[in-house]
Amino acid sequence: MNVSVRSYLSPTLVLLAFDWPEGGTRDDFLGFAIKRTPGFLSADGKRREASSWLPNRLTFNGAVRDTQKDAPTNEAPIQKFMWWDARIDEADREKSFTYLVYPVVGTPHALHLLDAQKGECKLTLPSHIEAGIGTWFNRAVVSSQAFARKVAALHLAPHEAPSAEQALRLRTWLANDLQNVFSLTLGDARRAACAVYHLTDPLWAIPALAAFGAKQGKASLAIVYDSHEVPEKGTPPAPSPNQPAVEQLADVATFAPRDKTHIMHDKFIVTDNGNGEAAPARVLTGSANFTSEGITEQANVLHLFDSPELATLYSERAKALAGNPSIAETAKLAPGWSDAVTVGSAKVRVCFSPEPKSSRLQIDTIVDAIKKAKHSVVFCLFMPTDAPLRDACFAAGDKGLMMFGLVNHISVKSAQAAQEAQENGQIVTTTALANMELYHRGRDQHDVIDAEYFLPRLFPAESAPSYAPVIIHHKFLVIDAEGANPIVYTGSANMSNNSEHFNDENLLEIRDRRIASTYLAEFLRLYEHYRARALAIRQRHGGTRQQLMLAPDGAWSKKYFVRDSPEEKARVALAHGAD
Repeated sequence: MNVSVRSYLSPTLVLLAFDWPEGGTRDDFLGFAIKRTPGFLSADGKRREASSWLPNRLTFNGAVRDTQKDAPTNEAPIQKFMWWDARIDEADREKSFTYLVYPVVGTPHALHLLDAQKGECKLTLPSHIEAGIGTWFNRAVVSSQAFARKVAALHLAPHEAPSAEQALRLRTWLANDLQNVFSLTLGDARRAACAVYHLTDPLWAIPALAAFGAKQGKASLAIVYDSHEVPEKGTPPAPSPNQPAVEQLADVATFAPRDKTHIMHDKFIVTDNGNGEAAPARVLTGSANFTSEGITEQANVLHLFDSPELATLYSERAKALAGNPSIAETAKLAPGWSDAVTVGSAKVRVCFSPEPKSSRLQIDTIVDAIKKAKHSVVFCLFMPTDAPLRDACFAAGDKGLMMFGLVNHISVKSAQAAQEAQENGQIVTTTALANMELYHRGRDQHDVIDAEYFLPRLFPAESAPSYAPVIIHHKFLVIDAEGANPIVYTGSANMSNNSEHFNDENLLEIRDRRIASTYLAEFLRLYEHYRARALAIRQRHGGTRQQLMLAPDGAWSKKYFVRDSPEEKARVALAHGAD
């Protein structure tokens, strides 16, 4: 029986899910070798291989020691039923590729690729904009070997700061085309309204707004911004981080300071379509702050919707926020979720925060959807502090659905202190409780991974901050991505009590198979990257003693063939699809 292969596509990433039922009956099943045609570009972008074997960081002798080299999968097969190709470069955009997936049997010293049973997958990478929806995920993996190779290609001395040109090249790779959304969104427009939490990026965001305002005039560019001052111990508070941008753009934009909610956490731009009509036509929104870190170093996503209906909702929101209403007044503006808007094949709704304190419609909608999940729940969140939301996700995993989570830094000290307090009958804060539950879930069941171990990995010549930096800035949750009726929740909201009741936020519900597929691909890229690093670092520091090497026989695959296990369900659903 041939290998079955199914692809999940992002414009800059390919996730392959595969199945080989015969593997469950063979003790000599060593994994899969995957060949891509055409092959990889060199790190300097000057040479391309005719075909390439996808790489593996693990071998039968352990992890690859040289960070500049990988083991090809025809020598170090993939011992999973999914793998991703993140070696998609600028020259590969919207190109076609063929992937051959071979079952590998034999022994570590005598591998045999079963050519007659290989699976084939031909695909064409989608454009960033498809059917009226643009989607951009950045790479944001300063900790990756791929980024290390990019740095090495610059031949910098240890601790040497890159030149401005070199730094821009590195940040552009990390941004993964997300840096282009500002000029693209504003390019043909004549009017624009923005709501921006942090506007500090001097590379792409501020220049694009400056160019637009200079061209169209000050009255054509309106920006609502978070104007809270920054408290500083022992000294007067510092101005808002946005103040330099306000001063820089003062002659080309009209600004509306916002400080009546806890934070004005929106990040969106609404424009017309440039045809001379002033009506809202497009909206750019997502999780990325308009900062260099948000665009390049923190994992983020932005969407551009070509939808007058959706753009009008955001435009009205920006106009309302410009008046700086109180929390109570803002909560009266939009009662819950909007009606669904059709954009291409997608059904899209938006819910703005804050809601009235007595309402939990935003998050409870997500909780109810999770409870109805048939196949899978994955979440990628800055810090999920809402207990019902966490409980629903964990319950999905406990009842056998595929459930994975990726979150920002979990404080081990806070988790341990929370457990002691709870055992002593004390009241535990929401954040401390979240740390405790996520910490134990990740350590005990290994389906929630956090960014705790990756603090030393920095952009070249940057200094380590005194606090845990933001690595996972995403705010999304995907339900049944491999099924026929998936749901994506995404936007600026951290899905917490603060985001729902005290902040200016926007949260989208997107029902569309293509968008859900993209989110799943991007999620698993990040999850597997950080999971592999977590396992390696935990072992190095005396943690869980999981062997970081390929299994010498078919033992690795047995859990994937246990009837009704989460691993079996994921293997079948991801490779074959689900109803």
